[in-house]
Amino acid sequence: MITAVQDESKESGADDRLRSHTGLAKLIRRPELASLLGFLVILSLFLAVAPAFRSFDAMATILYASSTLGIVALAVGLLMIGGAFDLSSGVAVTTAALAASMLNYNLHLNSWVGAGLALVIALSIGALNGILVTRTGIDSFLITLAAFLMLQGLNLAVTKLVTGQVATPSIADMEGFASARTVFAGSFYIGSVRISVTVIWWLLFVAIASFVLFRTKFGNWITAVGGDEEAARAVGVPVRMVKIVLFMTVGFAAWFVGMHTLFAFDSIQAGQGVGNEFLYIIAAVIGGCAMKGGRGTAVGTMIGALIFGMTNQGIVYAGWNPDWFKFFLGAMLLFAVLTNTSFAKITKGR
Repeated sequence: MITAVQDESKESGADDRLRSHTGLAKLIRRPELASLLGFLVILSLFLAVAPAFRSFDAMATILYASSTLGIVALAVGLLMIGGAFDLSSGVAVTTAALAASMLNYNLHLNSWVGAGLALVIALSIGALNGILVTRTGIDSFLITLAAFLMLQGLNLAVTKLVTGQVATPSIADMEGFASARTVFAGSFYIGSVRISVTVIWWLLFVAIASFVLFRTKFGNWITAVGGDEEAARAVGVPVRMVKIVLFMTVGFAAWFVGMHTLFAFDSIQAGQGVGNEFLYIIAAVIGGCAMKGGRGTAVGTMIGALIFGMTNQGIVYAGWNPDWFKFFLGAMLLFAVLTNTSFAKITKGR
């Protein structure tokens, strides 16, 4: 009887150790682990050196800056998990905003109609990128680099042609503007703290993306296509459709942030958005999205965007030279890549 009890106790202890070991392995395997560690380090740093950083108003400002970046970074991250890049996402935001603004102003449309037509344009750009990538076999980096250059030129040329200047006229007096501003650029208060509605939209999009990635067949397809495209195709995954939908998702995200920019500031500068595509990719990579595809989470891209917003605003609150921002962003990117690579090797070895 005693021996049986001892044996059972030993087996129970072994099971506990196995569960503990398995839990640790799962934690190390999480793509967003490195970004979470970086987030905690940076948060602690700015809480210590910048008293103004500790206020609720400062946190609201950080969340706003992170949300406008994070919405597009989320879509870019999903595309990266699927094994592709989109370098046109930054200027696509401006293209969508310019299209809505000029259509509204010159055709005297309701603001919602202009926004709807701009959505069609944004989705068409995404679909065209996806079709070219999947049909030609040319790397998405090159296809979307070409799209970036063409959209940048179109933004400037068409805006000058239509308006005679590099900025669109204000559309604040157009019908439907007030309700569109409430949806895309509104705000609400929690106590005395003003929170932008983009923060709520961002959290909603992250929740939807997480559900799609981990609870649906399409989410499995995304990871499979990014992990091994040929193997995915061999087991019946519609690779072309998946990639086109992912590119269109980037187009939708670019449109949404473009509408926020338009309805928040009434008019758009044609040269806006250049360079933001790298910030979206950086946020996704810091959040754990693999450069070669097949790995990443929606929550990770959210943490990556939070790191961006926190660093950007934290340097200001700390009174440091803003030139340090790019250094910190680059250091965080390097840290995330090295850490993710190390954890991947450890996990693979186990």
